[in-house]
Amino acid sequence: MLHVCETGNKEQINTNVISHLARFGMKFADNPCSIIFIPGQDGFNRISYAGFLTMSSVVRLSRRSHTGARGKPEPGIIHSHDFRSVYQPILSPTHQKLVGYEALVRVSRNKHPISPVELFEQAASLDQIPELDRHLLHLHLSGFSAGDSPVWLFLNINPHTCIHPEASLERLAQQCKNSGIHPEKVVLELVETASENPEALMEFIHKAKAFGFQIAIDDFGMGDSNFERLWRINPLIVKLDRSLLVNAENNNRARLLLESLVRMIRESGSLVLLEGIENGAQARIALDTEADLLQGFLFARPGAINSATVEKSESRLRTVVTDSSEWSLQDSRDQESYLRLLRFEIMDAGHQIVRNNPFKEACKLLLQMDGVKRCFLLDGNGIQQGNLAHASHDTKRGGFNPLYHSAGACWGHREYFLNALERQQYINSSRPYVALPDARRTVTLSTTLPTESGPQVFCVDVHPDGVFNGQLCFPTTL
Repeated sequence: MLHVCETGNKEQINTNVISHLARFGMKFADNPCSIIFIPGQDGFNRISYAGFLTMSSVVRLSRRSHTGARGKPEPGIIHSHDFRSVYQPILSPTHQKLVGYEALVRVSRNKHPISPVELFEQAASLDQIPELDRHLLHLHLSGFSAGDSPVWLFLNINPHTCIHPEASLERLAQQCKNSGIHPEKVVLELVETASENPEALMEFIHKAKAFGFQIAIDDFGMGDSNFERLWRINPLIVKLDRSLLVNAENNNRARLLLESLVRMIRESGSLVLLEGIENGAQARIALDTEADLLQGFLFARPGAINSATVEKSESRLRTVVTDSSEWSLQDSRDQESYLRLLRFEIMDAGHQIVRNNPFKEACKLLLQMDGVKRCFLLDGNGIQQGNLAHASHDTKRGGFNPLYHSAGACWGHREYFLNALERQQYINSSRPYVALPDARRTVTLSTTLPTESGPQVFCVDVHPDGVFNGQLCFPTTL
């Protein structure tokens, strides 16, 4: 279908409707509201929702006659409305330049904005939904060719277009040729969960690639998205659902999962696009993930293709990258200071243990540091000597948990124990893992101490999510 850019009222959004509609290929662009029309099995049933609409939406309306006040048919939908393509920039933070546009459309009638509900009720009553789609594709391609930009054009594709791929792709390829646009410059955005016929979707993708079109998976991470389909489709670009970025802004665990998802997709051979970036915090998260492409109101709203749009969006990107670099530099300095202090306190506690000072007393100052949760001592075979020494501010240790009483437990198979034996002169960092005492993400620092009873391994559990918003990176050795 298409994007209709108009002001939406966020207060009217029904989240249950959004959740349901998302299963049918709905895409929510930044802040506006959304609309989708879903087919019934017998006849056509309508669910409407005013606001923003994408070409990937499934549009079906209850068919009924649409006549004027005197019973005369309304004029064709294309001729009775004014359509204007607008384009939202897509940018590369690495190149710090604009590399593509996503095509959207604004609609009016007699100089008054038209809502999606009214527009598509008229189109459906006149049985002109396919004609409307073709008209908008032609409009987008014509507007893009007029700009003569050496960048990608992103077009959202209706899932029902995939049912008859040969005819629709031939028509689109001919429109590209007429507009002087090579198919390789056109990125077809598909929602991999929207199609009710996966085989037809794969056939469409195969034929689209044969025509030279690029493929992007839209809204990945929403609903029933999965990697099996992603690997079969093998898209050039994967656009992540905006909810992943929003959740990452407010939840450290969600941020770690987003970073892992971006890394996994890139390693599988696709570029990653993060959309819906609206503020500096979201931009910094996006840059930290090393996503390849960025899009959102922070850089530019949908508009015309011209030099002013390019300059403005690229200038904002450069500002964001510069600000993020300054934040990262300050974070690095703060983290280095924290790690230096942590190393000092571990060494001091170790010296006290070697001098046979009481274990809990030796660890007292160390356990007062942010993020430090537990200390324990292992013998040369990895057997725990005594119970854990806990941080006094560890408020999570309230309920019953038999795993806290771990005296005599064998940790000889753990990475941190083996690291300490292999690199005895260093304070070693384990990879993050879930520790048994509290089922929290943990990094264990370990070092070998030369005690009277032989070599012992001093271990310190740190919760990395408790310091620097979970962004602290521990080096292999301190």
